[in-house]
Amino acid sequence: MWKLTRRVQPHINSTRWLIRNFRSGESGDATGLYGFDQLKTAKGFQRFVADAIERSGELVNYVSGMPSSPEIVKAMDEISDTVCRVVDSAELCRQTHPDKEFVEEATKAAVAMNEYLHNLNTNHTLYAALKKAEQDSNLLTKEASRTAQNLRMDLERSGIHLDRDKLDRVSNLTAKIFQLTREFSENIADDPGHVDIFPVSRIPRHLHRNLKPIYRSASRVSRGSTRSTHNSKEKGLRITTDTRTLSSILQLTPDEEVRKRVYIQGNSVPHANHGVLENLIAARHEFAQIVGYNSYSDYEVGHNLAKSPKVVTSFLEELSKTVKPKAEEEFIAIRDFKRKKSGNKSAELEPWDETYYTSMMKSSVNDVDTAVVASYFPLPQCIEGLKVLVESLFGATFHTVPLAPGESWHPDVLKLSLHHPDEGDLGYLYLDLYSRKGKYPTCACFAIKGGRKISETEYQLPLLALVCNFSRDGDSSVVKLNHSEVEVLFHEFGHALHSLLSRTDYQHFSGSRMAIDLAELPSNLFEYYAWDYRLLKRFARHYSTGEIIPEKLVNSLQGARNMFAATEMQRQVLYALIDQMLFGEQPETGRDVSHLVAELKRQHTNWNHVEGTHWHIRFSHLVNYGAGYYTYLYARCFASTIWQSVCEEDSLSLSTGTVLREKFFKHGGAKDPAELLRDVAGNEIISVHDGCIIPATTSLLKELRL
Repeated sequence: MWKLTRRVQPHINSTRWLIRNFRSGESGDATGLYGFDQLKTAKGFQRFVADAIERSGELVNYVSGMPSSPEIVKAMDEISDTVCRVVDSAELCRQTHPDKEFVEEATKAAVAMNEYLHNLNTNHTLYAALKKAEQDSNLLTKEASRTAQNLRMDLERSGIHLDRDKLDRVSNLTAKIFQLTREFSENIADDPGHVDIFPVSRIPRHLHRNLKPIYRSASRVSRGSTRSTHNSKEKGLRITTDTRTLSSILQLTPDEEVRKRVYIQGNSVPHANHGVLENLIAARHEFAQIVGYNSYSDYEVGHNLAKSPKVVTSFLEELSKTVKPKAEEEFIAIRDFKRKKSGNKSAELEPWDETYYTSMMKSSVNDVDTAVVASYFPLPQCIEGLKVLVESLFGATFHTVPLAPGESWHPDVLKLSLHHPDEGDLGYLYLDLYSRKGKYPTCACFAIKGGRKISETEYQLPLLALVCNFSRDGDSSVVKLNHSEVEVLFHEFGHALHSLLSRTDYQHFSGSRMAIDLAELPSNLFEYYAWDYRLLKRFARHYSTGEIIPEKLVNSLQGARNMFAATEMQRQVLYALIDQMLFGEQPETGRDVSHLVAELKRQHTNWNHVEGTHWHIRFSHLVNYGAGYYTYLYARCFASTIWQSVCEEDSLSLSTGTVLREKFFKHGGAKDPAELLRDVAGNEIISVHDGCIIPATTSLLKELRL
């Protein structure tokens, strides 16, 4: 199957077609959304789809004539590029555009392109051409040969071998899965739940500005009388239990009953997602079985580094066993701290206590005040930090690029070009960093165009959008990030750099278009720079005084991070195991998903499961990364090894950046994953058993002091 994160390209007038339809948007001339002329209006998505299908049809006809193998691969890659830029643009638009008409038209475009992708994925002429190209591998470059092989395997994973009835069922299931994933996310946005708290004094004052005031009638006895009463209004606050607000309340509210009510409500909605998730599990399982796999996990993991769900489960269970003793120590320490603070020597630790007491412990032991920390990370300075990092490592600079009329989707959006003094522009990056109603709720890096070689003299530069949801602080015009947000910003920036720095011949392998259990490596690696004082002292300055962040404060932050590392590792292992179990082999008699989640929590953590809560129904990774959540832990192991062996000693040098770029970033997914990893960090970074690649955990466990 051509995945929606990948694309397809050949020689007939390809350069002329690109210039005619796509602009960089750097001039003052009006253009359309993301620089695509078709997208000057919302209805333009219909033309965008039609043009992509028309061009793809021309390329399919060209491939049908069985040209030379290099031209077959080139044509297939342009087909992918043509189709997937529509899909990717539609997805970015759906998640970020404030205009409802644009969102609706983008959704229609995504549905239409999904249907067309099914036609491409089941085209036997294209399949025959790819097999011909593979057989002529001696005529191809290594990257072209790998591209042909991957595209052929994608078609096989889409069921090209099936009869017409089964293919029709696959098409219906694909459409159903797309619809269910949309519903799951929309339900989270539409039904976040809420809790009403009276009186307002039960909520810390500094949280009030983000909550909705509410009132109820209250009868009071008049002064000097035991009989007469008068009615008054008692003020309270409505807490909407979306993820951001839920986290703030659980961390900062001393009232345990408030935390309990908010935790239970926030982890019990949206109820509609129970049915959505069960239907999604069933649809993915049926799809996987029709195309020849035992389970959806087999389907997803089989073409990644791990190769087998059994390898993934074994890796996760071994990690769980390794961290358990330390996690138990941490649990007891948190429980004892609660008993001391509450004055109740028999108090038990509940899930709604964790964030509150661990935050308090971190602050008391390491003298970390989150408000003080945030004062050193105004958002403009953080962007400067990213620029400093790129210039130090890669000798490249970011420049602000004027947006052409019609190119942007919101006034907050900025456009940057990444420029190298010897190589010229390397690519473009939109920044959409502030929260607003209806926008994608978390942070992500969206591809719009992948890099690819058009001719011997022309390269299609990658175009991406880095999307975050940083909140403006009340009336303040200065947006200050807490350190976890800084870490997230660097994480997503790692994804962006992977695409901007890759220089693959085929966009099919541009940047993070690779096995997903390797694709998270750059993002995890760049998180380390958010903790590295050698970089922080070059950009982290107090928003009002300009004072450089004190090294002592950064050391305290690092100490706080390490305090409950085993507990956090347990949580990530739990998420990954749940993901594997839900999309693994299905019992014939059905099962209670909530019961399975509760049992796994009891087995792999020290924390109670609260009856009646169902946190998994708002865990969007189950739909976005079905059977793939383990990849974060895989990538974290790889990143830890690379940080310690390549970066840690001289983290900001051009020599370090050269190793990262030349041995990893520039290749995207065009090289064998094992070869990539060994090139950058040596043989010890992985072990290989029966073709399954397993990351070494030594560096990560050392980092976690385990």
